[in-house]
Amino acid sequence: MIRRVTRAEAAKKREENEIEFSRIVAFSDGVFAIAITLLVLNLTIPKDLHGETVGAAIWNEREAFIAYGISFAVIGRYWLIHHRLFGEVTGFDGRLLGLNLFYLGWVVLVPFSSEVIGDHANDTGGIVVYAINLAVVAVLGWVMAADAHRAGLTRFRPEDEREYRYRAFFVAIVFIASIPVAFVAPRLAPFLWLALFFDPVERFGVAKAPPRDQPPVAR
Repeated sequence: MIRRVTRAEAAKKREENEIEFSRIVAFSDGVFAIAITLLVLNLTIPKDLHGETVGAAIWNEREAFIAYGISFAVIGRYWLIHHRLFGEVTGFDGRLLGLNLFYLGWVVLVPFSSEVIGDHANDTGGIVVYAINLAVVAVLGWVMAADAHRAGLTRFRPEDEREYRYRAFFVAIVFIASIPVAFVAPRLAPFLWLALFFDPVERFGVAKAPPRDQPPVAR
């Protein structure tokens, strides 16, 4: 009877293909860097102030600056999560690369959705576009990590994957929850995003994954 080859066995091993793996990580980091840099291009003030002060002109663009701050923090957080994931990857295949490209495709949309909400901060449509974009990135990040974990392509332990899942779904839920609020009170919806500064793993009593040289915490 012919034994079926697993994805982990068929995948390229990281230690044997370090140069190729480094190019994958460098490309991903480059996409994040470009996305986070493009955010600042949305920040402008008129060249002709028509008697206004610079401070007043900046204040009039406050929605764009708020969108920039939120988007910078969120993209930075997503990069840290992505960096941690690929730090644990032990092998890679076409499926992982495809999921990573699809994920990055949504990451690079963030400057666009950030500009939309900066220009239409009080419009329900602008909030919906932004919230959907950021929620999809969070979910896709978890899908990619869970798929790689199930395939045996990472060093993730079950508790690592659980912690990753809680954080990803918390971010997605926060953004999705702001959508119905945006239809009722568009100005209030962005305040829900302040919940992103809370760590769901600590707040909801989920045990963090212990360091690899320590045994799991008893539940």
